[in-house]
Amino acid sequence: MIIRRASTADVPRLQRFRTDAAAWLSARGSDQWSTAYPDELLLASIRAGDVYLVQPAPAEDPIATVTLDRLADPVLWTDAEAKEPAFYVHKLTLATPGHGAGLGAQLLDWCGDHAARAGARWLRLDAWTTNTRLHSYYKHLGFRHVRTVDAPEAYGSGWVGQRPARSVGTALSRLGNPAE
Repeated sequence: MIIRRASTADVPRLQRFRTDAAAWLSARGSDQWSTAYPDELLLASIRAGDVYLVQPAPAEDPIATVTLDRLADPVLWTDAEAKEPAFYVHKLTLATPGHGAGLGAQLLDWCGDHAARAGARWLRLDAWTTNTRLHSYYKHLGFRHVRTVDAPEAYGSGWVGQRPARSVGTALSRLGNPAE
């Protein structure tokens, strides 16, 4: 598998990832991602080089996406936490939600490896506040719950967690090296 940075031509595919995941979540009783994600925000992340796509091979369709950046959301993270070297995971989505065969965990390991190689101490993320299954999943993968922010500005995604950024070696061999 390879990881490549997304381009502006990938916006329709990325938006489809989100709408497919929202439909899958809705069928399970969750309203997570039920509102459209603004194209202009997605384009800004793509232009910053923060959006990645996972493909089985270069000529095959992407099977997952993740956004990885250094931007601490001030609604979710304290000023002191924002000063710590960290990378933040956003919008990790599989093309076929619920059928990743460990791909989500592998992608989080890749993110942690990427963060550690860039000198970060933490890999951080937020999750939909009411999605307790997702919270359990992240805890199972070594994320520690830091707090739950109950504020309208958190847009329903106020469960925040972190784990140490660490080089795992095999993550890059499984998923490929990001374009630097």
